[in-house]
Amino acid sequence: MTERLILASTSPQRRAILEQLRIPFEVVSPTYVEHDPPDADPVDLVRDHARGKARSVHRTGRWTLGVDTTVHLDGRIYAKARDADEARWMLSSLAGRTHTVISGLCLLGPGIDRSVEARTEVTFRTVDDDQLSALIDANEWQGRAGAYAIQGETGSIVDRIDGDYWNVVGLPGPLLLELLAEVAPHLLPRPK
Repeated sequence: MTERLILASTSPQRRAILEQLRIPFEVVSPTYVEHDPPDADPVDLVRDHARGKARSVHRTGRWTLGVDTTVHLDGRIYAKARDADEARWMLSSLAGRTHTVISGLCLLGPGIDRSVEARTEVTFRTVDDDQLSALIDANEWQGRAGAYAIQGETGSIVDRIDGDYWNVVGLPGPLLLELLAEVAPHLLPRPK
């Protein structure tokens, strides 16, 4: 039987990326509670959250992946919006500008506790009030850093991406493959 990676996340986007990468995994809902101070260091924040999620479900002898993603602009963290008004504020703040999406990965396994991060620059076009209202009405802001899902309606206002698209979706696939190749190659998919 193939060993499976434990994914400490309930994100359907992260599950879809692991499926696309053909990495065998099982999902365990983390019990870690996130705290997102707006002025936190974004790299420290995503690394701490990823490690907290992984540790909250890790079992001895297994391989566990924790992931966290945030949006950063002008020294401020744009975490998950509490409501539609905050989502509107976030999206209007990001519109017409370039922000950084940062994801932290924490991989725990036998003798391994590794944390790494990925960064992607995303530039939004400017939006008018009608476009902003349509984005809010699509409800994609719920439960998402920066109040958007690039793979959804918000993709219509993206002008440019510099870096890993999957990172913006919520799991930097190339970075994960690199990490697994280094410390847990047995978890990588085998050619058919």
